[in-house]
Amino acid sequence: RQDVLVLTPWLAPIVWEGTFSRDILDAQYVQKNLVTGVVTFAVEKYWFFVEGFMRSANKYFLAGHQVNFYLFTDNPENVSHLQMAPENHLFVIPVQNHPRWQDISTSRMDIMSTYIHSQFQYEVDYLYSIDIDVQLLAHIGVEIIDTLVATISSWQFTPHGENKAYETRPEPQAAIPEGQWDFHYTASFYGGSVSEVYKLTRACSEGLMEDRENGVEARCCCHLNKYLLHHKPTRLLSPEYYWDAEL
Repeated sequence: RQDVLVLTPWLAPIVWEGTFSRDILDAQYVQKNLVTGVVTFAVEKYWFFVEGFMRSANKYFLAGHQVNFYLFTDNPENVSHLQMAPENHLFVIPVQNHPRWQDISTSRMDIMSTYIHSQFQYEVDYLYSIDIDVQLLAHIGVEIIDTLVATISSWQFTPHGENKAYETRPEPQAAIPEGQWDFHYTASFYGGSVSEVYKLTRACSEGLMEDRENGVEARCCCHLNKYLLHHKPTRLLSPEYYWDAEL
């Protein structure tokens, strides 16, 4: 591809359609006998998206490879029985609801890091977090597998390049001096090795808790972007992998 940026300044690949051979990558991945996990949250009205997300992810996410789907929800009884591919497994994990969506967002990083430490690290080799209100429309394969993976925000590719990471005063703990951004990443799709995702979620959780103690509400993507500024992703996914429907 000559029409897009395919390498970061720190020499990490940026994955676009047409920049990889899925057959070659599949063959390499199979030899390693790896298991990949997917974490998603369906709280309050978002349980409505469960069936659509799971059906599309079961079909398109690492098709043919072992995937554990970890669905956190406050309404496990509303999750209908879904027919999974033989290599896929769905684990429904009850989680407490919060009255405000800000608290739900803040808790996600803490819940993930806690479960990585107590459970996921023993069950999967790689772990990805994907928002539940997503519909996968095409295959997402092992080209996404790497140590620390982030997805470039589709908003960065608009004429105005809207940056949603900054908040109002007082400054959140994750505020970043102007001019230090390499890319702006979405918190809706990220992942990597279990150990690296644990470090990321732990750091973001601690930052969000510190902001809460200081009376500041910073978005989750703010802390994720700060972490990835200082801990460079080893692989970037293009906005093709998570395109904002508003655009």
